Amino acid sequence: MCVFAVLFCVFLEARMSDATGFASDQAQLNQNFGAINTVLLLVSSFFVVLAMRAVHSPALRARAPRLLVGAWLCGAAFLVVKVVEYAEKVDHGITPQTSDFYMYYFVLTGLHAFHLILGLVALTVLVNLAKKPEMSKGQFAFFEGGACFWHMVDLLWLVLFPLVFLAR
Repeated sequence: MCVFAVLFCVFLEARMSDATGFASDQAQLNQNFGAINTVLLLVSSFFVVLAMRAVHSPALRARAPRLLVGAWLCGAAFLVVKVVEYAEKVDHGITPQTSDFYMYYFVLTGLHAFHLILGLVALTVLVNLAKKPEMSKGQFAFFEGGACFWHMVDLLWLVLFPLVFLAR
């Protein structure tokens, strides 16, 4: 979180020093991709919250793996949208070397995507834990930590999307 906070501040400083260039480049972004990804991550977080509740309740425990798979699918869909978005940029000759804005765009969203991939690995482990009839205290602590990590990835996107795609 601290690394992202520093990167966000550096991005804002760079934007202030080249407001016109950043605004011109930002206008070329497809906000629909960002909005779709925001919805996907919000839904995925909701699934993770429901899975956390399910593992606490013996009556609902069987639902937890399916809910986590739903969260995982939303995360995977996020990556598919991001790949399509990147491909669209590259097809138009836009790369990190195009401008300072696009350098930050690719670094920030790419770093977020890397963390999202780590989150997908964590969700995979959580699915396997949720299938157990009972979890040890250590396993439950890992389950909660994995859920928190997923929420952190979502929170970063909730800052990143408006910062890069919307804020003028």
